[in-house]
Amino acid sequence: MPGATGQQEKTTVAHSLSAKKRIRQNEKRHARNRARKVVLKEQVKGFLGALAGGDLTKAQEELRKTTQRLDKIAAKGTLHKKAASRKRSRLTLRLNAARAGAKPAAA
Repeated sequence: MPGATGQQEKTTVAHSLSAKKRIRQNEKRHARNRARKVVLKEQVKGFLGALAGGDLTKAQEELRKTTQRLDKIAAKGTLHKKAASRKRSRLTLRLNAARAGAKPAAA
């Protein structure tokens, strides 16, 4: 059984050198994109944690860092720029809603 050890053998269907090279390039890009997305998810978790903790100043700082990370990842092509914009907008809405809920009633 080839898959019994938990590791898969790398078999390529490609025969030409250029097709084999494309496979190698795609593997590298896939690993790079996955790493970027993992870092982004950790950044978003930091923001959501600060927001859940009620620390709005820290949440503001985390949002700033998260938006920078989103823009950079979108510029690299890992995430579509409109997907990054949508995520940034939704995170900002959450921060603004938390701010509105935290303010005491004036009247």
